[in-house]
Amino acid sequence: MFTAVLRKSAVCARLFRPFKRLAGSDSGATAVEFGLVAAPFLALLIAILQTGIVFLAGRVLDEVVSQSGRYIMTGQAQTANMTQSGFATYVCGQTIALFTCSKFMINVQNYSSFSSASTATPTISGFNASGQALNGSGNVITWAWSPGNPGDIVVVQVMYQWPLVLGPLGFTLSNLSNGNRLLVSTAVFKNEPY
Repeated sequence: MFTAVLRKSAVCARLFRPFKRLAGSDSGATAVEFGLVAAPFLALLIAILQTGIVFLAGRVLDEVVSQSGRYIMTGQAQTANMTQSGFATYVCGQTIALFTCSKFMINVQNYSSFSSASTATPTISGFNASGQALNGSGNVITWAWSPGNPGDIVVVQVMYQWPLVLGPLGFTLSNLSNGNRLLVSTAVFKNEPY
């Protein structure tokens, strides 16, 4: 009986020998493993690059608003009777090649005290075909231009629609309905006595 069991196990061993060789083969294992890891790796790489570029653009916009705000704070914009479009041109002159100047949205308001100043980001529900921002009612938002007088508190907001490339696996930094990211930089200061 023992010999019969041995013969049957030898037969079974011969039957499973090709599968044993297949299980031990590693000729395509690296390609399969890379195929499994490639999509998450590329998604992570694109997400890191896109996040870094968005943070860089936000930081550059902060610096531009800080520098441009000084132009209002020192009274140079007021004494030159600068308009909102003139200030937009001035802001554009301060930027580097990251931004398209026509896409800047500039909102400048003055207040009597710091406690009454509003630094809330305006609510943008979408954009029309011309690229103008729309409010919740679907009306075009009219940005304020009120640089104030000496001693006034001024809030300068510069907004920019940053275009995004949607990464694989659904990663996105979008905060607008059109798939872009709204970058907002705000400067609050008291005008100097000019």
